[in-house]
Amino acid sequence: MKITDLLKKEGILLNCPATDRESAIDALIDLHSKVGNLNDAAAFKEAILAREEKGSTAIGMGIAVPHGKSAAVKTAGLTAITIPSGIDYKSLDGNPSNLFFMIAAPDTAADTHLEVLSKLMTLLMDQSFAKKLVEAKTADEFLKVIDDKEAEKDKETSAKAAPAAKPSVKKLVGVTACPTGIAHTFMAAEALELKAKELGVDIKVEKDGSAGAKDVLTAKDIEDADAVIVACDKNIDMGRFNGKPVIITSTKEAIHNPENLIKKATDGDVSIYHHSGKISASSDATNESAGRQAYKHLMNGVSHMLPFVIGGGILIAIAFLLDDFSIDPSNFGSNTPVAAWFKSIGGTAFGFMLPILAGFIAQSIADRPGLAVGFVGGALASTGATFVSPGGDVPSAFLGALVAGFAAGYLVRFMERICEKLPQALEGIKPVLIYPLCGIFIIGIVMCAINPIVGALNAWITALLEGMGTGSMVVLGILLGAMMATDMGGPLNKAAYAFGLASLANQNETGHMIMAAIMVGGMVPPIAIALATIFFKNKFTPAERKSGPVNFIMGLCFITEGAIPFAAADPIRVIPSLMVGSGVAGALSMAFKCTLRAPHGGIFVFPVVGNVAMYLVALLIGSVAGCFMLGLLKKNIED
Repeated sequence: MKITDLLKKEGILLNCPATDRESAIDALIDLHSKVGNLNDAAAFKEAILAREEKGSTAIGMGIAVPHGKSAAVKTAGLTAITIPSGIDYKSLDGNPSNLFFMIAAPDTAADTHLEVLSKLMTLLMDQSFAKKLVEAKTADEFLKVIDDKEAEKDKETSAKAAPAAKPSVKKLVGVTACPTGIAHTFMAAEALELKAKELGVDIKVEKDGSAGAKDVLTAKDIEDADAVIVACDKNIDMGRFNGKPVIITSTKEAIHNPENLIKKATDGDVSIYHHSGKISASSDATNESAGRQAYKHLMNGVSHMLPFVIGGGILIAIAFLLDDFSIDPSNFGSNTPVAAWFKSIGGTAFGFMLPILAGFIAQSIADRPGLAVGFVGGALASTGATFVSPGGDVPSAFLGALVAGFAAGYLVRFMERICEKLPQALEGIKPVLIYPLCGIFIIGIVMCAINPIVGALNAWITALLEGMGTGSMVVLGILLGAMMATDMGGPLNKAAYAFGLASLANQNETGHMIMAAIMVGGMVPPIAIALATIFFKNKFTPAERKSGPVNFIMGLCFITEGAIPFAAADPIRVIPSLMVGSGVAGALSMAFKCTLRAPHGGIFVFPVVGNVAMYLVALLIGSVAGCFMLGLLKKNIED
C-alpha cells in the first residue's frame, strides 16, 4: 500500500485560508468528512483535541501532524493542507507551521495502514521534500511529489537491507515511543537512523507504535550494542537494558537533536543503567530538584485518585439532593432507599481515595513494587490504625495518606538497595515476596506510630477552620481563589485543589465551603477572558477574539486551563487580573456560605451546591471583576 492510497486528491487543500490552530484543524477534519473517512466528525475532533492537550503535534520545521485514533473513524486516511504564510501551531521549535497532514485511524487500524502512515512521517524529515509540498500548485503535483519521494525511499530501504561493505565503527540500539504511537514515534526513529547513517554509525531502533512494536530489539541486539538511546514519552520495559550504557530522553530531543544524542552515545560518556527503579547519580535522565520530584510523585497520586473522588463525590452529592432531611437529620443522605443506594455506591468509590493516593505516590517513587505497600499505608491512614487499636482508632486522613505514600515509596527503594547484595537466585522472589511482605509489615508499624500524631494535627486544623469567623473564611476564600488563577493547572493551582480535596475528605460543612470556593475560583479565569474578548475587543488579536467565546464552555466545565494561551501571551497583565476575579469569587462564595460536596464538575454539579443562587452570583461577579481588570490593565492591540 502506498501513501497516496490513503491520501486522496479530494483530501488536499492548497493555500488554505485558516488563520489559527482551531481553523486549521477544522479544515483538515472537513476534508476527512468530504472524502468519507469519518462516522462522526465531532467525536473525531474531540480525539484530535485530546491528543493536542498532551502536547502540540507541530514537530517543527514548519510541519504539523495532528492525529487521532477513534471509533469515529470509518476508514484510515490522510488529509493535507498548506498555509504558505504559516500559522502559530505551538510548534516545538517555536516557528510557524505551513504544512499539515491529519492522520485518522480507526480503533481497529490495520498494521498496513500504520506502516504507511509511519513512512510518511519519516519522509517529512527531509526538509526539501516538505518544501516541495508547500510550493505545489495543484493537488496532482502534491501527490506526485509524494509518490516520487516514496519510490526513492523504497530504493534506499532495499539498499540498506543488503550486506554492508564494511562494519560500522560503533553499534547502537534505541527505542522510540510516544503516547499515541502514530507520528512522533516514527519521526524520532527516522531522525536517529538518518543521522546515524550520516555519521557512519550502525543503529537499530525499535518503534513502539500503536499497532505494536516494530523492529523489536533482540537480546543479541542489546548485548552487541555499545550504548542504548531511549527516546520515549511513555513508560517502556527498561529491565532489558540493565547494565548497559543508556541515554534516556524524549522524542522531541531525538527529532531535533539526533546528532548530539548519537555523538554522546558513541563517545562513551554515558552512565550505566541499573534497573532498580532509579538511575545512578550520573544518569542522563533530567536532573530534577528534590522539590520537583516530590511534586511529580504527588501529582501521580492525585491524578489516579481523582476519578474515584469525582465519581464517588458526585454520587454522594446526588444522594443528599434526593434525600428528605426532615425524616432523620442525623441520617441525612440515607433516609430514603434511593438516596441510600447512591450514597452507598458513592461512598464505596470515595473510600478508595486515600489508598489510591498513597499507592500511586509510592508507585511513582519505587515503580510497581511500591504500589502494594503504599496502598496498604493509605488504607491504614483511612482506618486510623494504632498499636492499641489496629482495627482503627485515629484516622490521619489526607495528610496521613501523603505521609504513607512517600514513606512507602522510599522504604521500597531502600529495600531494593539492600537486596542488591542478595544472591542472583533470589532475584525472582524480591518483587513477589520480600518487598511486599517486609514493606507492608514496616509501613504498618510506621502508620500505627504516626496516625495518632497526624490525626491530632488534622483535628487541630479542622477545629481551627471551623472556629474561623466569617471574616477569616472570606480571607481564606480570597487566597484559595487567587491561587486557582495564578498558574492555572500548575503547582499553586494544584496545591489549592489538593487542600480542597483534603478538606472535602473531612465531610463537614467547612470542608464543603472550602471546596466550593476553590471550584468557583477555578471557573472564573476562562469566563472572565471570554467576557473580555466581547466587551474589550480592541485589547485582543482577531485570533484571540475568535477563540475567546470557547472559554465560556471551558469555565463552566471547571477547566481553568482554557485561560492559559491568553495568560501566556501577556502574563504581567492577564494573570493579576484573573487572580482578582477569582479571589472575589472565592471570597463571595465563603461569605454566602456556599457548599459543594463534589470535587469537580463545574455547572453540571450546581444542582448539588448549597445556596446555589448565591453561588451563581459569586461566579458572575468574580467573572465580571476579572473582565474589567483585563479591560483596565491590557493595552490596545495597536499600542
